[in-house]
Amino acid sequence: MRSTGFRRTFVTLMASSVVLSAAACGSSDDDGKAADGKTRITVNCEPPKSAKVDRSFFDADTKAFEKANPKIDVVTHDAFPCQDPKTFDAKLAGGQMEDVFYTYFTDAKHVVDVNQAADITSYVKDLKSYSTIQQQLRDIYTVDGKIYGVPRTGYSMGLIYNKALFKKAGLDPDKPPATWEELRADAKKIAALGKGTVGYADYSAQNQGGWHFTAELYSQGGDVVSEDGKKANVDTPEGKAVLQNLKDMRWSDNSMGSKQLLVINDVQQMMGSGKLGMYLSAPDNIPILVKEKGGNYKDLGLAPMPGGKGTLIGGDGYMFNKKDSPAQIKAGLKWLDSMFLTPGDGFLGDYARAKQNNAPVGLPEPRLFTGAADAKDQEVKKANANVPVENYQAFLDGNQSLDMKIEPPQAQQIYSVLDGAVSAVLTKKDADVDQLLKDASGKIDSILARG
Repeated sequence: MRSTGFRRTFVTLMASSVVLSAAACGSSDDDGKAADGKTRITVNCEPPKSAKVDRSFFDADTKAFEKANPKIDVVTHDAFPCQDPKTFDAKLAGGQMEDVFYTYFTDAKHVVDVNQAADITSYVKDLKSYSTIQQQLRDIYTVDGKIYGVPRTGYSMGLIYNKALFKKAGLDPDKPPATWEELRADAKKIAALGKGTVGYADYSAQNQGGWHFTAELYSQGGDVVSEDGKKANVDTPEGKAVLQNLKDMRWSDNSMGSKQLLVINDVQQMMGSGKLGMYLSAPDNIPILVKEKGGNYKDLGLAPMPGGKGTLIGGDGYMFNKKDSPAQIKAGLKWLDSMFLTPGDGFLGDYARAKQNNAPVGLPEPRLFTGAADAKDQEVKKANANVPVENYQAFLDGNQSLDMKIEPPQAQQIYSVLDGAVSAVLTKKDADVDQLLKDASGKIDSILARG
């Protein structure tokens, strides 16, 4: 599941997207050589024309790359969003992917399993930035010891909270809840302010409830499926703690409001209007809350996931068509390095350019690099920051000790099942938590058995 719309550095960044252009296709030549002797690669996830600023930056950066690499011709494909789950498998099976194509983290193993990805293990040594990327993100595109892709961005879930409401409720705005018990207590105090104020809100429809259940389960130290990916693992003390906590806040504390079956837009609207104390989210929600929902940067704090044990991570990257020639793979890696993987520069990292165009700079993610590369990226970001970075320090500090976990296999189908359990405890006062988990477990087992 993507976060918000996964907006990143720029005003309407398409990184949250998910669709490949219908015209996309792999190279028609065996070696990718064009008539003029250049190595030609097709790439996707070019911002749509409607995102004028992003489009201009993407195209300008690609042209700059071609100028610096005159023997490479990059053909960009306009797509919004960058990958459509409804057509992704059909395009894979039909060999219609670009030479270098966008994927969610959760796609990586599937693309390899259906034999549509090129093994780039022997080529990444030439990718200058590869060793600087966080190991846990690199591992996502490594299957059975072989490398099939390169991560581009990453996010982790945390807790967005309204500092103004915290202060109004007598809470310390610089001390967000670190446990679910503290969150429950804080939510109750915020809801007690009345006038339609809600302490804590959660999603419970359109698979988003299942997505958040997963994040909350990770925060408790649990897992949605077994380690081998073959059995459900939700009917556990950790799973019960998630549902029981939601049920108690909804019915015993009345801290979640009476309106339920909420989705992301509903909750963002509540937070932007100043009527919500807390909800789970990634950092990319913050500029949306300000630019689209009426919020104020100074009032929005970000904390790590309550519970202190784990959080859900997601993101995207690029993989390579199995038909690619060695020259195309090398060219594609060079393009990725230039566009996305140079600290403090390129389409996602040119913070000075972003600031000049009134895009938020200083959010704590994406945090792609390590070591000196990360230090440089953070230095350039800090120099151009135009948001209150101190509001996000708790998130940065707390994330250091959390177990970072990606989404489960067959995520969307599983989320649909878990949606039912979450919506039940939020809409039915007599909902049976144990039975809901038992039923969900059986349905997830069936999903996993079908592969």
